[in-house]
Amino acid sequence: MSVTRLFDLLDNYKNNYGNKQDVLAAKVNGKWIKHSIDDFIETSTTMAYAFINLGLQPGDKVALIANNRPEWNFSDFGMQMAGVINVPIYPTISEHDLIFILNDAEIKYVLVSGKDLFEKVKRVASEAPSVKDIYTFDKVDGAKHYSELLNIGKQNPCADKVAEIKSKIHPNDLATILYTSGTTGNPKGVMLSHNNLVSNFYAVRNLPPVDSNSKALSFLPLNHVYERMLTYLWMYLGVSIYYAESLETIADNLKEVKPEVFSTVPRLLEKVYDKIVTKGTELKGIKHKLFFWALDLGLKYELNGANGWWYETQLKLANKLIFSKWREALGGNVRAIVSGGAALQPRLARVFWAAQIRVLEGYGLTETSPVIAVNNLRPGGTKFGTVGEVIEGVTVKIADDGEILCKGPNVMLGYYKRPDLTAEVIDSEGWFHTGDIGVFVEGKYLKITDRKKEIFKTSGGKYIAPQLIENKLKESMFIEQAMVIGENQKFAAALIVPSFQYLKEWCSKNNISFTTNEEMIKDERIIKRISDEVAKVNKGLAQYETIKKFRLLPREWSIEKGEMTPKLSLKRKVILKDNEALIQSIYNNDNGS
Repeated sequence: MSVTRLFDLLDNYKNNYGNKQDVLAAKVNGKWIKHSIDDFIETSTTMAYAFINLGLQPGDKVALIANNRPEWNFSDFGMQMAGVINVPIYPTISEHDLIFILNDAEIKYVLVSGKDLFEKVKRVASEAPSVKDIYTFDKVDGAKHYSELLNIGKQNPCADKVAEIKSKIHPNDLATILYTSGTTGNPKGVMLSHNNLVSNFYAVRNLPPVDSNSKALSFLPLNHVYERMLTYLWMYLGVSIYYAESLETIADNLKEVKPEVFSTVPRLLEKVYDKIVTKGTELKGIKHKLFFWALDLGLKYELNGANGWWYETQLKLANKLIFSKWREALGGNVRAIVSGGAALQPRLARVFWAAQIRVLEGYGLTETSPVIAVNNLRPGGTKFGTVGEVIEGVTVKIADDGEILCKGPNVMLGYYKRPDLTAEVIDSEGWFHTGDIGVFVEGKYLKITDRKKEIFKTSGGKYIAPQLIENKLKESMFIEQAMVIGENQKFAAALIVPSFQYLKEWCSKNNISFTTNEEMIKDERIIKRISDEVAKVNKGLAQYETIKKFRLLPREWSIEKGEMTPKLSLKRKVILKDNEALIQSIYNNDNGS
């Protein structure tokens, strides 16, 4: 392999795929602007010259806070070639965490996308003395524009200096620091080397059904290791990367770009599915019947024709009549969707596979660059309800307490400035302790059953894994979010956020006047309807796991309010604290009635 450091990808691309004209593409003022590999190399190199002329030394840190756009990639590769460490940050970050990261990493310069982020960084810059300046990708009054960096680079080329820096960069040298917000405390800086990320995309290079004629649509944040590693993978395979304008425009962009592949998180797939089902409920007569016949068929899908010829015959018809429209909505060319970041409901995997939309669920952490295991399209490469097979070059074992341990070239260098925290997760034998509980199914498919820290014990001494139950609850069209509680209590209960959009439609059909969210969660008819959904889930649970009581909440938990991490994991302690009175009302009369 000619790629051993991330910046080697540029020459590799040029050598293998020629001067391809749409390596990267983004929409500007309603028009797709495409960048060739020559543009990419020239702009990234110019950025490297600029960083060197600003006085940055190898090992200095620059923060990158922006939406997905080609400038993100140009800056990333420019930093790599100048030996500068890229510290990408979530655009939604709180000011408290932003100040912590700017100081912890001793950030010298900050690159941001536009006005809001410029103002956010400017507000806190006085509390981060290492920050020398801020540059913006969009033109913002009173801010230095990205074009000024390019001008510095163009006027002060230093090819020999860049060549010298690159020659001294070893595959195991630090390439980037990714701060993970976690569910408690200050963010931790995960140090990843060139080899961590290169080894990870190389290990999965043969798994996606794409080639240099394919396109990928990208919309998950590039500052997250998942989308970033996939970006490097697409470059290695010569796949063109098109950036969606925003999360709101994904549906339109899919139809325009017609990608062969894209990555997503289960939450977005759930929303796509719910939208499809909602549209199905609006159909009348034979169309309504056909839709739900196909949907019911899809939810029973088994791999490799396991349901027999009669099922497969019906499925062919369902694909022609109903599921073909699902594929068209995704652009018509999708060969695979990569899902990660959280657990995918098996029913979603089944129904999308039935519709010939292959959703491949994977698993990993920022600390593992990220992929540890993934389902794939090889014979026997996928099993619903699991995260697939462990990838090439990585070893996984299950500890005595059920925790998943991982070893391989993908395991991080450690937490920045925190050898104490590093020692807590990487043991003396080099095993990384993931904090996830899991098992191997049929000896080869990894299945995640819960987070070690989230499992709690009732006062009766029974252990409860909340995520499994929460995912079951969220399968209901009526339930948007759920959090199972009951640590040191006599029984398990739940805080539930209804799907208010679906609830409005249900109320309309049942002649119930929908007023406000706050009023509706007190309506006995709605409480009874959601109680029926909880009862369905309880049937599949052990007696001690069943949800004895629940309370409804009037709004969704969000990243902005500090109730969820950017990966959309629940910050359980925050939610518990914010709802203390409500939780007390559940357990004051603790007989579970």
